[in-house]
Amino acid sequence: QVRLVESGGGSVQPGGSLRLSCAASGVNFKIATMGWYRQAPGKERELVASITSGGSTNYADFVKGRFNISRDNAMTRVYLQLNNLQPEDTAVYSCNTKYYGRAWWGKGTLITVSS
Repeated sequence: QVRLVESGGGSVQPGGSLRLSCAASGVNFKIATMGWYRQAPGKERELVASITSGGSTNYADFVKGRFNISRDNAMTRVYLQLNNLQPEDTAVYSCNTKYYGRAWWGKGTLITVSS
């Protein structure tokens, strides 16, 4: 059973930073592509960033150099550093991987950006 557990969300003011962490278990983490998605209230879930087993990264256009995804294979964790957060970044951020032929999701962690 694959399990993904996110942490690190919270409330910040515009321009602030947060670091999200996703702990993965039940998966051969070294070969897994990991992703971060977000879902804002009333909107569909969208990809934020992904990272392959080889460390190649992909970012959504709205990231605009503000976020950085990284992974620690020894710790089986994937991270998302979010800088210069803006109110439009308010959303539930979820960790994702595809394994055993299906997508797996964590429960998510809420980020609220407000002054």
